[in-house]
Amino acid sequence: MTFNFLRKWHMPRSLLGRMLLLTLLAILLAQTLSSAIWLSQLRTTQLEGLVNSARSMAHSMNATVAYLRSLPLAYRPLVLDQLRSMGGTRFVVSLNDKPLDMQVLPTTQRKQAVLDAVDQVLREAVGPNVEMSVQFVSPQDLRIFNAGLKLDELPRSWAHFALTLEPVDPPILVTQIQMVPGEWLYIASLLPQPYTSLEEEGLPALQVWFIVLSSIFLLLFIGLLMHWQSRPLKRLARAARDMSLGEDEVKPVEVGGGSEVVEVARALNTMRARISRYLTERGQLFSAISHDLRTPITRLRLRVELLEDEQLQYKFGRDLDELEMLVKGALQCVKDTDIHENIEAVDLNQLLDCLIEPYLLPQGNGRVTLQGRAVRPYYGKPLALRRCMGNLIDNALKYGHNAHLRIEDNEQAFVLTVDDEGPGVPEQRLEQVFEPHFRLSGQQQGYGLGLGIARSIAHSHGGEVSLQNLRAGGLRVTLHLPRNGD
Repeated sequence: MTFNFLRKWHMPRSLLGRMLLLTLLAILLAQTLSSAIWLSQLRTTQLEGLVNSARSMAHSMNATVAYLRSLPLAYRPLVLDQLRSMGGTRFVVSLNDKPLDMQVLPTTQRKQAVLDAVDQVLREAVGPNVEMSVQFVSPQDLRIFNAGLKLDELPRSWAHFALTLEPVDPPILVTQIQMVPGEWLYIASLLPQPYTSLEEEGLPALQVWFIVLSSIFLLLFIGLLMHWQSRPLKRLARAARDMSLGEDEVKPVEVGGGSEVVEVARALNTMRARISRYLTERGQLFSAISHDLRTPITRLRLRVELLEDEQLQYKFGRDLDELEMLVKGALQCVKDTDIHENIEAVDLNQLLDCLIEPYLLPQGNGRVTLQGRAVRPYYGKPLALRRCMGNLIDNALKYGHNAHLRIEDNEQAFVLTVDDEGPGVPEQRLEQVFEPHFRLSGQQQGYGLGLGIARSIAHSHGGEVSLQNLRAGGLRVTLHLPRNGD
């Protein structure tokens, strides 16, 4: 499923790009999982610390409640006034004749944990039957005293230093406990740092920067490593391409990289040496055959001339002509497909212009038409490419009367299609026509080697020649030559 997703997502074609993409996905997955686990543990630890701080604050509130309960009723307001005049305490404390009604903040996991902890501690101290409320209120909705004064309407020395943390304005914990009928103790407080805001924080900025920088350095390291490891593979690809183009001088591939790449390079060097030796021996063999056969054929012709029976002489001459044609065809096939040339930049536009020029009329019309142009030169063997394309054009003119050429060129390949106006080729023989000496009609001229030679030259350049019958009549021959990053 993962690989199907990557294919649909247009995975990079290069080994370096794929390795960097997979490494990036692995880093993101690993960092996401580790960060989620770390953040979960951090929040659990923070929640435990928050509950402990809430319990500690509840014990301090309980001490305030016990102290005020120990005072006579008439002294309680006086003590509170003296405390406010002295600069206040940790809490904002007041005595009201009724509980103040305020808008409560929405409950969250952390707020509820604090409320439960404070309520539990105070209930254990004041008793379960005492009326009490514990709630969180925003600073804007906070009300103090019976008159319902807002926080901003009080002197700064009374409450601002105990209840404000500008500019954060954290939620305020308001506890109201009934001391006696008609008297309610009001306590407003803030939670201690670092639990003031009560919000669950995401990843700290330092942690995010650590993840980003570590990912960048890891990708950079992997990229340099893959670039270093892919260089031997690129050398192998160039060597294989040069071998397919049939260079005369077999240069061994430079051995380097990992152990697997070294083994492949050594195997390729061995294979290139064997192929070079085979081609050399093949050329020597055909040269010897041509030399050895021409002498007896010539000798037989002389003896045939001495025959008195003209009919027998004609039969022997016909057989010798056929034998000589087979020998010449085989030698031509070897000669035309085994072209020893250096690889160079070939101007395909100029090459095609030279091939079709003899068939153009002064008015610009003729038996051959050409559409499209090559975008840039092609690296290959110029004479071999000329022979390959010339054979395709000659074949179209010989059997299809006219040839219509079209070029499609891009970064990946050069494609030449040659359409003719002939009868086409039976579907069951589309591949058979590439075989040496095969001809659809016995009256056709030539050795029947043109298409086979063209395909062999295309194969030597890593390309292909294919045939297709056109619906409107005629045959389409397609020459596909990959550019291989030239």
